[in-house]
Amino acid sequence: MPNSDANSPRHTTPPYQATIEALAERALAAIPARLRRHIANLAIAVEDEADDATLDEMGIETTWELSGLYRGTPLGQRSVSDIARGPDLIILYRLPILLEWIEQGEDLYRLVRSVLIHEVAHHFGFSDDDIAALEGEMD
Repeated sequence: MPNSDANSPRHTTPPYQATIEALAERALAAIPARLRRHIANLAIAVEDEADDATLDEMGIETTWELSGLYRGTPLGQRSVSDIARGPDLIILYRLPILLEWIEQGEDLYRLVRSVLIHEVAHHFGFSDDDIAALEGEMD
């Protein structure tokens, strides 16, 4: 039985990038305040799928295996002597997310939130257990 969230719209056609962006912003706003203050300069982008260079860089053979990507330097690896850089970036890949949505029957908001939280966790350098605890805290 699919999970559902009473606040999520039911889609009958594949959601556009703007819909995924709105769901990601909603999920970002739900992150606990103690963590949210550390992600003020984190940008979110939605693309249909990863390009070949990204897949090669990640050692991934097919675009369907990558639903999100964190680009940046995790907080624990930063130094005051670092060169100034732009904001860290989380990219959500719409088509792999939609494929999982169709295959798993998961609520789209919960799925986007899960991918986003996983990528935000890379920003913090979290372990898999830390990620699971954070997702549980947000339920």
